[in-house]
Amino acid sequence: MRRKSFAVIGAGRFGSSLAVTLSEMGHDVLVMDIDEKKIQGLADKVTHALQADSTNEHNIKTLGIANFDVVIVAIGVEMQASILTSLMLKELGAKYILAKARTEQHGKVLERIGVDRVVFPERDMGARLARQLTDTHVLDCIDLSPDYSVEELMAPDFMAGKSLQELNLRSRYGINLIAIRSGDRINISPLAGDVIEKNDLLIVVGKNKDLDRLLQ
Repeated sequence: MRRKSFAVIGAGRFGSSLAVTLSEMGHDVLVMDIDEKKIQGLADKVTHALQADSTNEHNIKTLGIANFDVVIVAIGVEMQASILTSLMLKELGAKYILAKARTEQHGKVLERIGVDRVVFPERDMGARLARQLTDTHVLDCIDLSPDYSVEELMAPDFMAGKSLQELNLRSRYGINLIAIRSGDRINISPLAGDVIEKNDLLIVVGKNKDLDRLLQ
C-alpha cells in the first residue's frame, strides 16, 4: 500500500474519526480546525494538528495544499464555511477534494464549484443501517467504503436449487460471491457448477446499490 498524504479540514465526529483511521493505516494526516480543544485531542493521533480558521485564505495557503493526495472538507454545521473552504482549495490547486454535505442543496453547490466527490455520511449510514435492521436476509455487513460492502446473508428463495452459472450474479447484479456456508461446510472457492441450497449462508461483495438490488 502506497503511503498517501491527507488534509482533513474540520475535526468533528466525522472528520476526527476519518483522520485517526487514516493515520492508523499508516498515512500522513494533517488536521485543521478552529477549535483548539479538538486539535489538542488529536495532536498525538495524527501527523500534524493545526488550530486555524479554514475560511482565512492565508491559513489555507500555508498548508501547501497542492502537495496532498486528498483534501477532505469535513466541516459539518457551517455550510458557508464548507463552501468557502472548498472554493479556496479548488483555486489553490488541490488534487482531489472530498467534501461532506448536510443537505442536497449543500451538495449541489459543492459539486458546482468543482468538488470531486460529495458524501452524505449521516444520510447514507442511516439508510444502510435501516436496511440491515429490517432485511431478514442480511446477517452481517462490513462497509469497505461509502459505496462498497461485504455482506453475509441468507440465500434468497429465488437462488435455491440453482447453480452459480445459472444465477450469473456478477453479470446480473455486479456482485461477487466469495464463499458459501452449508451447515458446517464452508466453500471458499465457489465454482460455476456449485448449487445454492435453501438456508445456505452467502458472503458477497459489491456496490451497496447492487447488493440492495439483489435483495429486492
